[in-house]
Amino acid sequence: MTGPLLYLDVDGPLNPYAAQPERRPEGYTTIRVALRPGTPLRVWLHPEHGRALLALGYELCWASTWMDAANRWIAPVIGLPELPYVDFTGALFTERPDGVHWKTAAIVEHARGRPFAWVDDEQSPADDAYVAAHHAGPALLHHVDPRIGLREGDFEALTRFAAGLRG
Repeated sequence: MTGPLLYLDVDGPLNPYAAQPERRPEGYTTIRVALRPGTPLRVWLHPEHGRALLALGYELCWASTWMDAANRWIAPVIGLPELPYVDFTGALFTERPDGVHWKTAAIVEHARGRPFAWVDDEQSPADDAYVAAHHAGPALLHHVDPRIGLREGDFEALTRFAAGLRG
């Protein structure tokens, strides 16, 4: 345990999939991924994000439907090493009746009380309430706009949260 955990979603924070479809965001590169045969997926990634994420001092972990595939397709492009991932195998990828995101309980369970930040584009106040009620340690659920992906302000928020844990 070197620092707080940082759970990373791919689509939204790292891949601004909701940006204008005909215009790749500045500074991003395009890769084509075939997660399923015959279904290529266009992914936009910023090559500097890996270095910036590593500099934050968190223990990084994928929290994405990409699971281990993020280590093959995403990590090398943005400069991350192979990372652990939250195993969502068998998860129902639908919102729960109480409005809590389908990832939230698995992330809380994976964290086991450790301080964590989670960057995603699909969190809601219901997720904040769930984490507050079920997680003993500090947590930051940080929403990232899927039209623009991770930006300087997002990195600043993650830095402030980690600094608050030390101070």
